[in-house]
Amino acid sequence: MEKETVPGGSGSAMLQSKEEEETKVTDGKKKMKVMVAIDESAESVNALKWALDNLYGIVGFTPEAGGGGGILTIVHVQQPFQRFVLPALSTSSAFYATSSMVESVRKSQEENSAALLSRALQMCKDKMVKAESLVLEGDPKDMICQSAEQMHIDLLVVGSRGLGKIKRAFLGSVSDYCAHHAVCPIIIVKPTKEQHE
Repeated sequence: MEKETVPGGSGSAMLQSKEEEETKVTDGKKKMKVMVAIDESAESVNALKWALDNLYGIVGFTPEAGGGGGILTIVHVQQPFQRFVLPALSTSSAFYATSSMVESVRKSQEENSAALLSRALQMCKDKMVKAESLVLEGDPKDMICQSAEQMHIDLLVVGSRGLGKIKRAFLGSVSDYCAHHAVCPIIIVKPTKEQHE
């Protein structure tokens, strides 16, 4: 951190780093950093909609706040593509994907991520909420928790598929994992009655 000597002063004043300036207190309240994790599911879109409807204005995402309001980050995690394929219900051995196949799958993943984030950012724009997007690659459970910690997120919002205990135990649950491993408070948005049926 840089130091600057204040002319006529008896000491030196510390300059604030850019990160400290970004989290500066506005009107007595700290700018809140909220992360919403999305994927292709209707439940994650519902979680983003819930965050925009319920957190709008509470944590400083007001249009009047301009650049001084809270920070909304939309994160999407892509599963890494495995170069080998195991045929289902077959006794034959695994085969490796060609580099052209790998490139085709990666391009498709990038296009899907771009379309997904474009829709999410449009939802934010419609609510006059400034948002940033982030695409990560890896296991969604781990990457969401890691990025929330690294970015010093104040609140994590995720959707829930509404799985029962048995399905959740076998299939795993991103929201359940995040609830136990995220270093920040988390809101799990359950599906509406219409989505659950």
